[in-house]
Amino acid sequence: MDEYIVTCLEDVLNACNEVESYFAEQPKLYRDFAGDMMKIRAVERNVEIMGEALNRIHKLEPDFIIPNARAVIQTRNRVIHGYDSVTPEFLWSLVIKHIPALKADVETIISNM
Repeated sequence: MDEYIVTCLEDVLNACNEVESYFAEQPKLYRDFAGDMMKIRAVERNVEIMGEALNRIHKLEPDFIIPNARAVIQTRNRVIHGYDSVTPEFLWSLVIKHIPALKADVETIISNM
């Protein structure tokens, strides 16, 4: 496997872990997240990294299978280009559901390499 793909997968995993670290010392509560602009911006930035890394893999190896990669790339595009439509509720759904699933998928891919 191409070393660059491995690096991109590790970037995705690191971004997922970073998002998780924002909630390590406290319960995950939407009201706390929605009131913390620094966390909101940090999640947005990590979503950008995840989407860009997956997009780079897709451009290099279009047949490389990563579940929901297209959705993550589209989310990255929304955060960057449609920033005014990105709500705390939308980001919270990523934190609670989609980022943990992406992390599990990427960990499985890396462990199978």
